[in-house]
Amino acid sequence: QVQLVESGGGLVQAGDSLRLSCAASLRTFTSYAMGWFRRAPGKEREFVAATTWTGITSIYADSVKGRFTISRDNAKNTVYLQMNSVKPEDTAAYYCAAARSRNFNYYTASPNEYDYWGQGTQVTVSS
Repeated sequence: QVQLVESGGGLVQAGDSLRLSCAASLRTFTSYAMGWFRRAPGKEREFVAATTWTGITSIYADSVKGRFTISRDNAKNTVYLQMNSVKPEDTAAYYCAAARSRNFNYYTASPNEYDYWGQGTQVTVSS
């Protein structure tokens, strides 16, 4: 059974940094592009960041570009989201997701193209 388990969430102050981790039990982790999404209370789920199976190419939502960095350690089957200069509007439940790679440099911001999802970790940013 595939499991994606997020960790690292918590309560932080505006301007602080936080690193989220997502451990995947995928048998072939390198066959998957990985992404992060978030859902704030009363809002729709939104894309945050995604990366290819190599971790070399990544994309970001405009709202986090320059502040957040997605990375992965294929030896540990883990993907990370480094969150710097957090803002109150970053408050949300953060979810990692895995999308089976369609080609060598595959990554996607579309939640419909992800095959597996974690249960989420809450990040709360106080002002």
